Amino acid sequence: QVQLVESGGGLVQPGGSLTLSCLASGPSLRNYVAGWYRQTPGKQREMVATISFDGYTDYADFVKGRFTISRGSAQNTVYLEMNSLKPEDTAVYYCSARGILGTHWGQGTQVTVSS
Repeated sequence: QVQLVESGGGLVQPGGSLTLSCLASGPSLRNYVAGWYRQTPGKQREMVATISFDGYTDYADFVKGRFTISRGSAQNTVYLEMNSLKPEDTAVYYCSARGILGTHWGQGTQVTVSS
C-alpha cells in the first residue's frame, strides 16, 4: 500500500508563504486522488485541496486564490503551495491518497502562522 510522508511545515509570519511536499512510496500516486487536509485541536479534519488522476483540482473556499495543489513530474509527489497565509491557517496538514480500497494518510506536518 502507498505510504505518505509530508514535509515543509514550519513557522511563518502572516502574509508569508510555505510549500508543503508529500512523498509517496509504494504504488504510484497517479493511481490515487491526492489531497491535503488540515486539522486543529478540537475540530474535525477538513479538506483543503484535492487533485484527481487527470489533474482536476478542487479547493475549499477558504483557500481559493491563495493555495495551489500540484503533482510532481515523477508522479510520486504532491505539493501544496500556500501564499498569503493567515493565522487561521495554523493547523496540522495531512497528505492523503484516496483509492478504490480506501484512503491513506501521512503523519502530518505542523504549519503555524504567527507574528
